[in-house]
Order: sequence, then C-alpha cells, then structure tokens
Amino acid sequence: MGKTIIISNRLPVQLQIDNDSITAIPSVGGLATGMKSVHSGSDSLWIGWSGLTQEEISEELEPKIDKALKENGCSKVSLTSEEIDGFYYGFSNRTIWPLFHYFLEYSEFETDSWNTYKAVNQKFADAILEKAEDDDVIWVHDYQLMLVPEMVKEKRPNTSIGFFLHIPFPSYEIFRTLPWRKEVLRGLLGSDLIGFHTYDYERHFLSSVRRLLGLEVSFNEINLEDRVIKVDSFPMGIDYKKFSDAASKHEKNTADTQSELQRRLNVHKESTPDAKLILSIDRLDYSKGIAKRLNAFEYFLKKHPEYQEKVRLIILAVPSRSNVPQYQLLKKEIDELVGRINGEFATVSWTPIWYFYRSMPFENLIDLYTSSDIALLTPIRDGMNLVAKEYIATRTDKTGVLILSEMAGSANEMNESLLINPNNFDQISDALIQAINMPKEEQIARNSILQKRLERYNVEKWANDFMKSLLEQRETTQKFISKLLTKKTLDSVIDQYHSSKRRLLFFDYDGTLSGFHVDPQKAGPDEDLYALLDKINAQDNTDVYLISGRDTDTFKRWFLHKKYNMIAEHGVWLSKEGEDFTLLEQIKNDWMSKIRPVLESFVDRTPGSFIEEKTYSLAWHYRNTDPDFGKKRATELTTVLTSLIANDDLTVLAGNKVLEIKNSGVNKGRAAIKMVTGNEYDFIFAIGDDWTDEYMFEELPDDAVTVKVGMQKTQAKYYVENTKKVRDLLSRFIK
Repeated sequence: MGKTIIISNRLPVQLQIDNDSITAIPSVGGLATGMKSVHSGSDSLWIGWSGLTQEEISEELEPKIDKALKENGCSKVSLTSEEIDGFYYGFSNRTIWPLFHYFLEYSEFETDSWNTYKAVNQKFADAILEKAEDDDVIWVHDYQLMLVPEMVKEKRPNTSIGFFLHIPFPSYEIFRTLPWRKEVLRGLLGSDLIGFHTYDYERHFLSSVRRLLGLEVSFNEINLEDRVIKVDSFPMGIDYKKFSDAASKHEKNTADTQSELQRRLNVHKESTPDAKLILSIDRLDYSKGIAKRLNAFEYFLKKHPEYQEKVRLIILAVPSRSNVPQYQLLKKEIDELVGRINGEFATVSWTPIWYFYRSMPFENLIDLYTSSDIALLTPIRDGMNLVAKEYIATRTDKTGVLILSEMAGSANEMNESLLINPNNFDQISDALIQAINMPKEEQIARNSILQKRLERYNVEKWANDFMKSLLEQRETTQKFISKLLTKKTLDSVIDQYHSSKRRLLFFDYDGTLSGFHVDPQKAGPDEDLYALLDKINAQDNTDVYLISGRDTDTFKRWFLHKKYNMIAEHGVWLSKEGEDFTLLEQIKNDWMSKIRPVLESFVDRTPGSFIEEKTYSLAWHYRNTDPDFGKKRATELTTVLTSLIANDDLTVLAGNKVLEIKNSGVNKGRAAIKMVTGNEYDFIFAIGDDWTDEYMFEELPDDAVTVKVGMQKTQAKYYVENTKKVRDLLSRFIK
C-alpha cells in the first residue's frame, strides 16, 4: 500500500516566526489530535494552508517554511489574501456554514465567491496530484474542500479517496436552495467513502443525491457507472485519556500549584456551598444558540425566583470569525443580554452570569470542567459538539449533570444526559431544576455509562474506523474492477467471436442498447443503433435476439420491419426474422383484472407513476415520481401484491424504477435457454442491465460471455460502465 495523504483547510501545526527563523508548533485541536494515529511516520503527508497568505511570506522565508512543515510531515497550499477572503470568509463561511446549519437567512449566494471556492479547491487538488501515486489513500476533510474529491478522481481514478464532513448535512429542502447544489454533490461523489457524524446527516445526503442527481441508492451505497460509493456515519470522539488524566492530575493540585482561576472558583464554592455552577462553553457562533441560552436562563430565574443566588451561569464564548458582520452583531447582542440580565437580577453578593469572551488555556478549561456542577450546552444546530464529551470525561468522581441540545450530533450517543429542545424555554427550565436536584447516585449511574462509551469510542477509534472502512471499500471496488471488461479481455472475447463457427447473441434493450427515458414510449431506437444492429444481424452464422420486458406492440413498431429476432415481455413472446409474435409460453392473464385496480389505486396516490399493460403482465412505473416517495410506495406495493398473489403462481419482478407482475415460471433465462437448446453454438453472448437479466446470466452455459451494464452485484462475468460502452463493445463485433 502507498502513503496516506490527509487534506484539510488548515495544517495541524502553527507557524511561529522569530527573527527570520520558523518553528512549527503542533496544534492541539480535535482533528489534529484525532489524526495522530493516521498521520504518523514517513508514509503519510498532511496538505493544507499554512495560515500565512502569500503576501505575508517573503522569498527568504518560503524555503524555511517548507522545511519546517516537511519536518512535521506537512506540505502547504499557498493562498493569497483575496483567495482567503472569497474561499474561506466568503463561500465557506457565508454560504455553506449558515446554509448547512439551517440559517438560510444568513446565506449569501455570490457568484464571485463560488468561483473563488472552485479555484481554491482546484489548488488543493493540484497539490494532492503533485504528491499522489495511484496506490495512495487520500482523506479529505470538511466543507471547505467539497469539490476536491472529484477533481482528484478525474486525474487519479485508481486512488482511494475518503471525505468526512464535520458539520451537519442539511435536509434536501434546505440543500436544494444552493444554486450550485449539483456541483457540490458531484464534487463529493469523487470519493469512495463519504463520512458523516450521524445517520441523519447521512440520510439527508443520500436523499439529495437521489432527488437532485437521480442516482440509484441501495441502502448506503450509491451506484455510479464505474464505481460504488459508500456513505456511512462515524461519530467523532475525543482524546478521552487526555481529559481524564488531566482531571485526575488536577485533583492532586495543592493550593500552591492551583491556577489563579481555580483558587477563585474555590473561594466562591466555599462561600456558597449549596450554590450550583452551570458551565457553558462555545465558540461565538449563531449556530451555538448562546443568545437563546441566556434568554432561557433569564426565563428560569423569573419562573423560579427561589433559585436566585443558588445558581451561577459561567459563559465562555471563544472569539470566532470576528470580521464577519453576523458575528459582530451576535457579540453585541450577547454583551447586551449579559449586561441586562446581570443588571436586573444581581445582588451585592451575587452576579448571576460570569461572562468571558476569550480563549482559555487547556489548564483553565479543566478548572472549569471539574468545578462546574452542571454543563448547559444548547446549540441550535451542531455537527457534533465535543465540549459535551470533554465535560463528561473530566468528571473523575462521576458526578455532574450534562444538559444537551438534541440538535447536537453528540446527542445521538449521549442519551443518558438531559436532552432538551434549545427553543423550548420551559423544557430548559425544567431540566435545570432536575439537574440541580439530581441525587448523586443518579448522576453517577448516568455518567458511568457515558464514560464507558466515550472511552471506548474515542477520537483515535473514530479515525481508525474510517480508515478501515475506506480500505475495505477499496478492496470491494477492486473486486468489481476485476470484472471490468478491459481492452485486453475484450480483445480476447472479440477473437473468440470472429473465430467461432456459430454465434448466439442476446441484447437487452432499455438501459443496455438505449438509455432510460422519462417516457418509455419515446425511448425508441436511433439511426446509429439501427445501423449497428443491421450490421451485426447481417453477419453469417450469427443469431441475434433482442430480449426485453417491452410489450409486443412497441417492439413490432420499432423492429419488426428490420426482421430481427425478438423476445418480448421477459420471455412470453417470440418473433423470428420478421414474423409475427407467437407465444413462447402457455400462460394465463385472467389474473390481471384482479391486480389492475390495486395498481390504479397506487397511481392515484403516487404522482408521476403510471401503469403499462402488456398481454400477460402488468407494470407499475415510478421513474417520474419523487425518488424517496416512489421507493417508499414501491416497497408498500410489493408488500400488498405479495399477499394478493401468494397462491396464483405469479411473481413481482423489481426492475429499474418499475414493478412488474408476471407469471412465476416465465423469465429471460428460461427463454434464452430455449434458444440455445438443440443448436450447436460455439460462442454465446448476453448483455443486460437489471435484475431481470440475472436470470439470463444464470441460466446460460458456463462458457457464455455475460456482461452487466453498470457496476452492480451480478451473476455476469464482466461489466461495462454505460450504454455508450455497450455500443463501443458491439461495434467490435463488426469486421
């Protein structure tokens, strides 16, 4: 295996410049910590922006920066201040961030920012391509780089690419408002594995892929022509040991070794031993719900005045994107709220809110975590929220109560905390009362479960699980690729074809010779297809059969005048050399009057669906319906039909966006083998695209050349990517 290449907007080091010398200091952030197990040794490289713009780097400094980064296994992408403004502060944080966090009113859709975003993503892709080999594994991180996977995959199709989104992925109804929605989805689909924090985000993404790109999704896999993309959820953990050990060490501090903050917290706790400290730590961001939290706390104090002077809220708001207008307005709002609430409720000996607008060293964070009785974390929308996990990890005696917004990704793993709706002030108020009065035994019981879970699924396991899944996906893809009809294999097949004495060819129509059409009746053959089939059909000792689920009337109209051999309705009808269709199977159709009303009721309730009536089968098409709704209705209809036809020797056949009810014993495999029987063919070939063709692949002799169109699980020996490749293949049959 080759090296591992990690890509993120920022590198996991901070550059310090002192008298023209450069020092790279490792970062202590969640991603940098989590990727330690992946980014280790000489077989990995981390690519990202250094934090310095091109304008800030002199010619003398550049080689020194490159050297310092190389020593830490890093390589930089150079960005100008204009690019940072359009790519990072512009599209990433004024379009994607608010949109994906459901703040549509803050989203800006500026074409210039989008163009800069594309250009910078191409810079990152070019930096990867410069360093990458075909057997490398590439892991791209977060919303700033959503176009990178496709850009790399186009140039390096054999590399394994993973992408992880560290923020929520919004519902289809929100995501569809983005003008460049399809470009973003296609960018992400350059990946082989796409990871999200929760199943909800995964589900929203798959829904958008189905509805906007019309791609087939099977469970958590997306089928492209030449690849299968896996989508899965990997809830990110924390460095549990780091926080737990720091808290244990903190306990052993004496009055001389304690921090100034801890000493002041101790004085407060000793002076009011019954009072509870409530901790709230967030970046200053509108998605964190800090203003709502303050309003909810004010509501609590008014509704329950008996708790005044019995609680204190510590708000630590870490500065973030302070040059973005919305953040400036948010800070002003929070400053005013804190001042007003403190002014209204404060007494000589009690201030209800302690407010800090700053970053704090790790040591002081531990002071706050270990000293606070309650953590109140109420984001309106949050991809994960690691603060909740950090608070629990530091509770060495297992006491403490976590009140957590159900809108945070971490809520899915932390059901033992008190989950609240951040917009419901009554619920928050009730949760505060429950937390204040919760017996220690209950606190310990809840936190014991949480700690075991968080310790087990820590950030290192998160990273390793993602990498393991990516490597497994690579193996799965390679197994598929082994069935790809390569030029070398095709050359061998064509040699067999031309050297054979008698040939038998089966061609499926829809999805094989011709692409799918929203109106099946308009998907007729084009002149190029006629010309191709004419030439193959005219060859000596070659029997060609068009084998399809199509009805006889349509095939008569399209092909009877060409005198091709045809098998229609999945093996019910046969037409040879321009003769009229005759029954290949003796079957009944008296059951259709019983089934038709059922299908009609589903058509009435499923806009865009319709019934196709054939001589001996009925088909319910849902290609033109909403993809999610159509699939739901198809599942529902299958259940209804299965119970109806249990004793009627009928079957429900699931095709490509169609359910067909037909006689059980009739299928393409049975029809195809009848054409083989009694004839001495030394070359048999069959090609098709859906489950109805699997019967044919299975029934034909072992030495037959069977080909599936599209990368799906199949009985066929080979596959080709699409209908264009089908025609390219068939053209090789012509000398």
